[in-house]
Amino acid sequence: MMAKMSISEASEFFNISKEAIHNRIRRGSLSYVIEDNVKYVVVDETQQVAPKTQTKKRAQKSTDERYYALLEEQNAKLQAKVEKLEDETRSLRDQKEQMLIAERQKIEAIYKEKDEQLKNILTSFKAQFLVAPTASLESSDEEFIEHEEDDIVVESEDNAFLPERTIVSLKKYLKDLDISQKKREKIKARFKKRAKKDDRVIRIGKKYYLDLDKYDYEDLLK
Repeated sequence: MMAKMSISEASEFFNISKEAIHNRIRRGSLSYVIEDNVKYVVVDETQQVAPKTQTKKRAQKSTDERYYALLEEQNAKLQAKVEKLEDETRSLRDQKEQMLIAERQKIEAIYKEKDEQLKNILTSFKAQFLVAPTASLESSDEEFIEHEEDDIVVESEDNAFLPERTIVSLKKYLKDLDISQKKREKIKARFKKRAKKDDRVIRIGKKYYLDLDKYDYEDLLK
């Protein structure tokens, strides 16, 4: 439906300024008529422009939608970074735990090996430095040699590592040899002399013993 409107009415109708109405008339985008020297704009009322408030609302809504879309995009990127950092943190924690387990196993193996070595040393010392059970056996070297016990069984504190072994008394060993009494006395004296500096000669109290499973005594028996 066509209608005539003054410049002011057309300005309100289209929600634009009067100058904009004149510009449209000059460009020919709006029709007009002059009656009694008054210019009227001829418009189709069905083409009325939406009020400025509605236009602003639509523009604001469009802006808000773009803003929320941007926020959602940034939030998605941040969430992806957080998940990546969490995965890296878990991976580093797992690696650290594996390293600690490996180090603990290595330390346990070292201590186990040292324990075995210590037990071997203690067993050796026990065989060489046992104290005589009674003071009466320590009266003199000569008397002690005459009353030596035959054998001593040295037991390991942990049979899983060292088997038990027997150390033989010097007296018994010489007695079993087919040699003269004079030569036995010489060998006894030689053992007595070497006992302080020869690790092969085991002295327990004032007795002398031989570990035949471990040492060779041929040089002292000649």
